Amino acid sequence: MKKLLIVLILSLIIGCKSSEMKKQNPTEFYIGTYTDGESKGIYKTSIDDKGFLSKIELVAETKNPSFLTKSKDNKALFAVAETAEKGKGFVKSYKIEKNHLKQISISESGGAGPCFVAINDENYILTANYGGGNVGLLQADASGKLSELLNVQQHTGKGTTNRQRKPHAHSAWFHPTKKEIIAVDLGTNELWFSTIDKKENKLVLANPSKLNMAEGAGPRHLTFHPNYKWIYVLNELNNTVSLVKEKNDFYEIDASISMIPENFTAFSKAADIHISKDGKFVYASNRGHNSIVIYKVNPENGKLSLVGYESVKGESPRNFSLTPDDKFLLVVNQDTNNIISFKRNSETGKLTFVSEISAPKPVCILF
Repeated sequence: MKKLLIVLILSLIIGCKSSEMKKQNPTEFYIGTYTDGESKGIYKTSIDDKGFLSKIELVAETKNPSFLTKSKDNKALFAVAETAEKGKGFVKSYKIEKNHLKQISISESGGAGPCFVAINDENYILTANYGGGNVGLLQADASGKLSELLNVQQHTGKGTTNRQRKPHAHSAWFHPTKKEIIAVDLGTNELWFSTIDKKENKLVLANPSKLNMAEGAGPRHLTFHPNYKWIYVLNELNNTVSLVKEKNDFYEIDASISMIPENFTAFSKAADIHISKDGKFVYASNRGHNSIVIYKVNPENGKLSLVGYESVKGESPRNFSLTPDDKFLLVVNQDTNNIISFKRNSETGKLTFVSEISAPKPVCILF
């Protein structure tokens, strides 16, 4: 009887410990940076189940890896090298190893100042080149090795503000459910729509090919609602979020909402936008106002209503990310060299500060 009791007690202790270990298993993520100061490249850290962040570690030395993405099998990581070497920028691929990124290949991005990279299920890769005002098309093989540059879609036109005197492609997205690419150009003040001709390996403009945003809006990033019928476009220059919907086989702007309070008159510019997996809340970052703005989504029509603002406890919040389980929101503050984690209330959308770590010139988070 005593032996049986001892066995039961030991089983309970072991069960509790294994449960604890499982519960405390951290989630790792990568950090893209600008390397014009202390940063040396791409870093890695983790967040635990309470929202606490670990100290960063360098995993790849490289110049200005300002935006990152991964292959769908999680075996390769791709990073832009945001440079303008003789008018050229680059994209690099890395094999993901336990505590290191091993460089596999490097290719031209198609233009100067690449600031965004995306990949689809067929390993086609898009680069948005801000300085070049164009979008580059590449493809990776199963090992993550990049092809040479396959095609460049050069944008033309301009907007009405000083930042819009020529094209500035700021991001390029694969539509989640359609064979469609949406390039976001801050300079021309438009969304550009294309498909990939797989026989020729080139980008082909759709018809119609462009959607004009509000004058001076300066579109930068976007996020897709989980119903894939609504797109939320973040406009950097006029600090708004626009709801874009399909109508008559194309798109139109349905509504727009401000990202900053009415009484805030100092300079601010929008940076990044994400939506919760349940489609109930949209978050966007403000540089200048230095906040995350929180919106609630109307499930009937997709329109946004303001929930509130959360200080990012730093300056110039660039990109940010929700954790894979949507429980936390992480923000990188470029000008104060710190990363902040917030716990997210799934019912109200509101954020509560949890943890802070130092990181040199952080500008991108990739889980």
